[in-house]
Amino acid sequence: MVWILAVASLSYCHTIGKLTSPGLTRLLAILPVISLFFFLPLNLTTIFLGGPSSFFLAWLANFKLLLFAYGKGPLSTTPPICIFHFIPLACLPIKFRKVENKIKSGSSASAPKGQKSPFNYAIKALIFATSLHVFHNKQYIHPKIILFLYLIYMYTGLELVMALVASLARAFLGVDFEPQFDEPYLATSLQDFWGRRWNIMVSRILHPTVYDPVRSISRRVIGKRWAPLPAVLASFLVSAVMHELIFYYIGRTKPTWELTCFFLLHGVCLAVEIMLKQAFDGKWKLPAAVSGPLAMTFVAVTGVWLFLPSLLVRCEADVRAYRDYQAFTEFMKNVSNFVKANSLLNQ
Repeated sequence: MVWILAVASLSYCHTIGKLTSPGLTRLLAILPVISLFFFLPLNLTTIFLGGPSSFFLAWLANFKLLLFAYGKGPLSTTPPICIFHFIPLACLPIKFRKVENKIKSGSSASAPKGQKSPFNYAIKALIFATSLHVFHNKQYIHPKIILFLYLIYMYTGLELVMALVASLARAFLGVDFEPQFDEPYLATSLQDFWGRRWNIMVSRILHPTVYDPVRSISRRVIGKRWAPLPAVLASFLVSAVMHELIFYYIGRTKPTWELTCFFLLHGVCLAVEIMLKQAFDGKWKLPAAVSGPLAMTFVAVTGVWLFLPSLLVRCEADVRAYRDYQAFTEFMKNVSNFVKANSLLNQ
């Protein structure tokens, strides 16, 4: 019912886009849908359904609809996109990639940039599969090692979910999609990690909704050179608020603000990194072999310190995920038994 309402609401928004011009009138017409998308995830209590749905609806869809209200973002195209593309593009973490025509020759076309091989996803699936064994035996493993492993499982799980969503959309829509992650563990700096490698769709949706407006305002006050700094801080603050909201949907507990501290700390450190790069003006910088491990160590340490406590202690994500897994396994067993019983009766 949640997703039926979401699809119906997005169909309404598509129609509103045809009947109104970008601006306040379209925004007022779409605001009830935006309010509804903040409410809908409250009707989902499982982590595997509630977590992704809250991210897709309350964050991505709402931000894209805000842009759409003013004729911006991926939903505003010339000519307007059809409703069958509008709905998945609005509520899923996807961006259509322009697919060039293949050369009509015997040579095989190269894979699109950033597209990963099935082997890459298979390795990550095997890594994520070990999470069940670790969960059952976590009392025998050092807590710090558990937290580090959970960081890996969080990344691999997110990438697999995003890849699955994109694959299903690709199969039904027949278009290619850009990847959502670009091997973030290979980042050479915080700027590279957050801006180009980690959850690329979030970065692209925060840019036009938060970063660009704040930078434009800051440029008039502090000048073009330093305008990106408050824009970066504002983007991380909004990201912190949205993460707190999504974690509330998952755990239904009051925020303890470790998440906010995590993102504000990274926002400040990223702003300092940008300042240093501008101060040295490219004349001196650390080698990637040094800056990369330093950046990833910082991400891992702060993630274990500030991010994971909200996920594991406040939301009990691992316990809820295992409970969902048990319920799904029991459901599939009942379905199998039902099918076997019907087949025996029909013989």
